[in-house]
Amino acid sequence: MRFRSGRLPIVFGIASIFVAPLFAAETAPSDAKSKVDALFAEYDRSDAPGCALGIYQDGRIVYSRGYGMANLELRVANSPQTVFDIGSIGKQFTSFSILLLARDGKLSLDDDIRKFLPELPDFGKRVTIRHLLHHVGGLRDYIGILELEGHPEEDLTTEPETLEALARQKGPIFAPGDRYEYSNTGYFLLGQIVRRASGKSLRDFAQERIFGPLAMTHTQYNEDHTRVIPNRATGYRPRAGGGFSIEMSDFEQNGDGGVLTTVEDLFLWDRNFAEPRVGDRALIDEMEKTGVLNDGKAIDYAKGLRVTTYRGLRAVGHTGAWAGYLALLYRFPDQKFSVSCLCNRTSVNRVKFMHQIADIYLADKLTGPAETAPEKKPRVAVSATELARFAGAYRDPKSGDFWRASVEGGGLLVDAGTEKVPLESIGSDRFVPKEEGNLEVRFEKRPAGGRPALVAAWEDEDTQRFEPVEPWTPPAGSLSKFAGLYTSDEVPTLLRFTAGDGGLVLKHRTIPPNPWTPTVKDSFTLRGWNIAFTRDSGGKVDGFRLSTSDLSGIRFRRIGS
Repeated sequence: MRFRSGRLPIVFGIASIFVAPLFAAETAPSDAKSKVDALFAEYDRSDAPGCALGIYQDGRIVYSRGYGMANLELRVANSPQTVFDIGSIGKQFTSFSILLLARDGKLSLDDDIRKFLPELPDFGKRVTIRHLLHHVGGLRDYIGILELEGHPEEDLTTEPETLEALARQKGPIFAPGDRYEYSNTGYFLLGQIVRRASGKSLRDFAQERIFGPLAMTHTQYNEDHTRVIPNRATGYRPRAGGGFSIEMSDFEQNGDGGVLTTVEDLFLWDRNFAEPRVGDRALIDEMEKTGVLNDGKAIDYAKGLRVTTYRGLRAVGHTGAWAGYLALLYRFPDQKFSVSCLCNRTSVNRVKFMHQIADIYLADKLTGPAETAPEKKPRVAVSATELARFAGAYRDPKSGDFWRASVEGGGLLVDAGTEKVPLESIGSDRFVPKEEGNLEVRFEKRPAGGRPALVAAWEDEDTQRFEPVEPWTPPAGSLSKFAGLYTSDEVPTLLRFTAGDGGLVLKHRTIPPNPWTPTVKDSFTLRGWNIAFTRDSGGKVDGFRLSTSDLSGIRFRRIGS
């Protein structure tokens, strides 16, 4: 850990005075604590991973607790001192670092990113630091690129490798500033810009300028997968049939994630927004300023933060998800109230918990209905006849994702390709999973009439729109026309498709060897991977474009049969 010369004793001397009273006896009423504990009762076990919770109000930690186990093998329990990977919550530290450098005069938010990253190709369209901060830069997601190259998150991948992969890309997937599309690539590149502009790694810069001054002694960017990190929780994923499997990552990229911390340290960071000790009020205000698209439309994403509302109250924060970890840090600035929830297991609806905790502590201040908590809404009876109007195939025209809706057992079921999700009604055209989930499905009438569009809304407030389509059935024997060997100038890998009685199959390290499902003409999907084959002037298949929710239109050309 590096500090500026002569600063170390001053920082910790001040911090000890500043922090000591903040960790005094928790002040939340006992009935509020018991209500919160009841929310997490499912995870408060000695045989399963769980979460650590921090509730902050009026500049103090009013309640903090661990639920479940940090490590199942060693039988170590989660606590407020347990260290978790917080995934994309780390983006706000990268954003803050960029804003500090802008204040130092080392960069401008309107600089072309190639000023600092000349190895990136000239796309013919200027991509700025501001574009990256707001997720409007249009660059493909590097995680999907590495996965396509054959690197799952368990693999060791490094920052230089990632820069090389991005330098091979031919251009943005949309004109910078035209639309919002969440991008890990943008924040990874911002981390590289911090290095180039400051002469220090993002790890060292953040330690010197943020974590050290705030006495966040258990917080760090981790760019070394072999590093020993005291009190770190292991990430887990539920195993089919019961139990858990370890879910960890050896990625060494920082910027879009890579931060490890505790709920106690996050309190010190959260308090800096109300009473800035690092940066100043102008910097905080800039960080919370949301982006604007080229057409003047405002988005709800600021700089490493999402600005939204819950039941009439302004809420600012971010969620995180990586490997076997889920995280959340949100604050209600006007009420001086914040919630952090860090988990070492997947499938925890941490946004729901945040809303429920706000319902407990801010009950007399909430004004609007709990629209963002559909699990609380009463179920509505919808007849099978009415449900039948939603049955059919749906396709996201941007990613190619393909869903089917059907009526089974008197209810609506959605087959998302990766899983089948039984739904129940919370309105005539709104549905949520029967089991615990972070999804709401609604159907919207189209201007031209006919079958409605399907909109999937996730807990992180991102949405995906699917248009109704008529599914395509390839003629008998026609799949052999798509078989062959393919490669791409943007992704150095070989993909071989084979065709047989089972269908069209691709053997690849990170893609299951299952038959691909036909969607619309010459297009197929498999667990979120989507391909649209192309043909030459003679009608012969000459390649395809591959897309996922993170990638768009990577061109592969056919090089053999």
